[in-house]
Amino acid sequence: MSAYDGPVPPSTSRPSAPEAEGPRATSWAEVVRLRTLPAALAPVILGAGAAGALGTFSLPRTLLAGGVALALQIGSNLANDYSDGVRGTDDDRTGPPRLTASGQVRPAVVKYAAFGCFALAGLLGLALLALSGQWWLVGVGIAAVAAAWFYTGGSHPYGYAGLGEVFVFVFFGLVATSGTVYVQGGLVPGWVWLSACGIGLIACSLLMVNNLRDINTDPAHGKRTLAVRLGQARARSAFVLMVRLPVLLGIAALTWARWSESRDGNALGGALILIVVAAVLALAAHRVSLPVRGGAQGRALIPALRDAGLYELVYGVVMALGLLAVTAA
Repeated sequence: MSAYDGPVPPSTSRPSAPEAEGPRATSWAEVVRLRTLPAALAPVILGAGAAGALGTFSLPRTLLAGGVALALQIGSNLANDYSDGVRGTDDDRTGPPRLTASGQVRPAVVKYAAFGCFALAGLLGLALLALSGQWWLVGVGIAAVAAAWFYTGGSHPYGYAGLGEVFVFVFFGLVATSGTVYVQGGLVPGWVWLSACGIGLIACSLLMVNNLRDINTDPAHGKRTLAVRLGQARARSAFVLMVRLPVLLGIAALTWARWSESRDGNALGGALILIVVAAVLALAAHRVSLPVRGGAQGRALIPALRDAGLYELVYGVVMALGLLAVTAA
């Protein structure tokens, strides 16, 4: 998601002018990827639950953190549309058409829309830091915007080198979750980091299944994603690991939180909560992994991307409720 300001390469797949005048609202909804937005809020919801378990929850700070997460996610999606579009990477993609690649909107418009989202994220972030007093986090915010922009942009986009999952894990997992907790209470216990790892892996699964969908067309454009580097079989195994391991991490985090933060000694109540959370998350993980394990390819993987996003939201909500419950039971 970084700037690529070179000339727009010609594309034989772009529609003619009449075709380019399609439904703009629908096209913008696709490029913003509305289905991914609930997943962007998941780590903030998890962080809010953790803050509640610690007794430091603040609604205004949680809402601001959620706004930052949404603005960064939308900006990332727009930047990806712009950079991949001007490179020609999206000309042969199997998913829904993109604004830049289809020619429906001028590349500069998409780029400045991404800039606008990043600016909004920055303003909301500054408001959040003003409330919390943690001004050193400005550097973290700048790094997050840079990571979003340089994913597919610039002369050496890291997404084309197979490093996308690393940055997604860090910023949409560790930073988003722990940051939400930190700006509310000024501390991040070990069990928060454990749960952040879980939701970070699920965030990575969204990117993995998205790249699995385009695994046959990306190499032609020099895009060697992690899925491309691993190959079909190992990429599918990695996806399954990304959705199943968080279940174990979540239970471990809940157990740790129960042991260190609980204000009651009701062992039976704590055990029942762990069983319910484990069952819900295990069933969700199993459902999400089925299409990928079953060999779905191309457009058949689009529902799997949607389900992975819903799974991340479920994980965030269930873990937040679980943390509140185990520390109060």
